[in-house]
Amino acid sequence: MIRALMLAFAQLSDPRSRRVVWIGVAGAIAAFVALLVLVEWALTSTVLTDWSWVDTAIDVLGGVLTVVLAWILFPAMAAMVSGLLLEEVVARVEQRHYPRLPPPLSSTVLNDMTTALRFLLVVLVANIVALPLYLAAPGLNLLVFYTINGYLLGREYFELVANRRIGRQAARELRRAYPLKPFLAGVIIAFLSTVPVVNLLVPVVASAFMVHVFHTMRWTSSAP
Repeated sequence: MIRALMLAFAQLSDPRSRRVVWIGVAGAIAAFVALLVLVEWALTSTVLTDWSWVDTAIDVLGGVLTVVLAWILFPAMAAMVSGLLLEEVVARVEQRHYPRLPPPLSSTVLNDMTTALRFLLVVLVANIVALPLYLAAPGLNLLVFYTINGYLLGREYFELVANRRIGRQAARELRRAYPLKPFLAGVIIAFLSTVPVVNLLVPVVASAFMVHVFHTMRWTSSAP
């Protein structure tokens, strides 16, 4: 698995894989600039009280909260934008390391968008549900965070790679037959997601990483 991770980071030397990173970052920046402009317009054009100093304080606090929220959610938004293009990353990894593979199963843009949105929603909802435990149990919260996100990220990235090769049902059966590898890969991805700057690379690195994990599992399952 260490070798798979090293190969995944080496994939960043591919210009088209790096392009996915930059598109994700640029898309997230554009989305949050639009959000900041919208919030600023809403705050400055709305009078909430009869006291100007209170309205000014609300405007300032609203702007600060929006910036903080944008900072926290920036990696998730970048991941979602990149998620629409991860099919290209997976294809590039397979062309580079597994050139003898047959063409993958066909997919649609709508299916790719649905997968990316579902991925974002699952991660956000799971972490919102677990938020009380994160706050109430210092020390244990890290274990909970990496367990939940390790499972979710491992499952989602594994399905992203496996579905295009063996279909949803077979991918699900393979993951259930060898649950530890996708989970451990997901924990590694979850950890990388908490490292500043590195988290912007996670969609590409995680996709490339899971390609190697998947093909290792597939080879293991077919070995006599």
